[in-house]
This record gives sequence, structure tokens and C-alpha cells, in this order.
Amino acid sequence: MHRGIPFRRGLGAVAAFVRSAPGTFVWLAVLFLTTVALHRMSPGFEQHFLRRRSTNIHELSRDPVRVLITSAMWIEDGHWVPYVPLYAVFHAPAERWLGTARWLTVCVAAHVLASLISEGLLLKAIHDGLAPHSAVNTLDIGVSYALAGVVAVLTYRFAAPWRYAYLAMVLLVFALPLTESPTFTDVGHLVSVLIGLACYPLVRGRGKAWDPKETLAGPRG
Repeated sequence: MHRGIPFRRGLGAVAAFVRSAPGTFVWLAVLFLTTVALHRMSPGFEQHFLRRRSTNIHELSRDPVRVLITSAMWIEDGHWVPYVPLYAVFHAPAERWLGTARWLTVCVAAHVLASLISEGLLLKAIHDGLAPHSAVNTLDIGVSYALAGVVAVLTYRFAAPWRYAYLAMVLLVFALPLTESPTFTDVGHLVSVLIGLACYPLVRGRGKAWDPKETLAGPRG
């Protein structure tokens, strides 16, 4: 018996999983590298560095394209590991199902539109005196808007009635923070979910919806 065979098979399965969703794992690798770089910065420089790459009102008014791209390449809290299962559970299946181009379209739409809408609401709040002017420099980076959009578009991956149960759970998770002390980021997350749901035209022709009951029952005959 060759004890190395199961190990090689396991490595092969992991490699196949990564190859099946190249965009997801390239993005995850970028986040790993930027997180390592972040941990090598002094706290003072880190805040300045991240703020220059933030989709806050000040930076959006200066160079919107640059910050909308760079803000999705960094994680504010510097903790990369929790994103590994999130990318594996949500981004990778979505990319395999939709294809890399359509998956990326959902990510970009959710990240860009939610960032612009949430910052637009913040700008209005500043003008109305409901938020301090210093909020134009609020630190706003990360990948959560794109993730929320992908989580939402996966609703269409399920067959009824599982689809409605999944959708109810998604709406509950992202709407609950709005019920007490909501932030503009919380609003952005819910907007991302709605954008993901609005991406329904991208899922047409992507195969039969998945029915967990049929999967558990296995093949008949």
C-alpha cells in the first residue's frame, strides 16, 4: 500500500478546486500579500496608507477609479484567514457556476455601486448636518460589498423552495444591523445584496438550479 497516494489525491483535489475558480483564488492571493505588507507597516503609516486607498468622499472626489480598484485589494483589520472559507464557500461556487467574466461583473457592480451609493448618502448627511465634516476622510476599504453581492446572486443557484429560504436568511443577516445603530457601511451591505439580486440576467442559461434534496437522495435506478 502506498500511503502517499491518498495525500497526492488530496492535493490533486485541492488543485482542481483552485483551478475551477481562478479569479477567486488570485484575488485571495492578492489579499494575502497585501495583508502581509500591512503587518510590516507602523500603525501611524498604516492608517495614512489605507486612507489613501479608501473609497471615502475625499479620495473619490480626487481619483475615483484608482480608489475603487485599490480599496478591494486591502483588508482594514489585517485578518486574512477568515476570508479563506468565505471565498471558498461563496465566491468559488459562484465563479464556477457563472464563469469568471460574469462572476467578476457581479463583484464589480456590487463593490462600485454600493460604495458610491453609501458614500453619496454620507455626503448628504454631512450637508444636512447629520454627520461631521471629518467623515469625508472615513476609512472605507475591503471586500465585503463584493462578497455580499455574490452571496445574494447565489440565491438563483437554488431551486424552489430552497431559494426562498436562502433568500430570507440572506436578507435577515444583512438587514438586521439596520435595526439598531446602523452605519453607512451597513447600508452599503444591504445595497450590495439588492445589486446581487438585480444581476438575475447574468444567471440565465447557466444550467439547472440546484436542488439539495435531489443531491442527498442520489441517483435513481
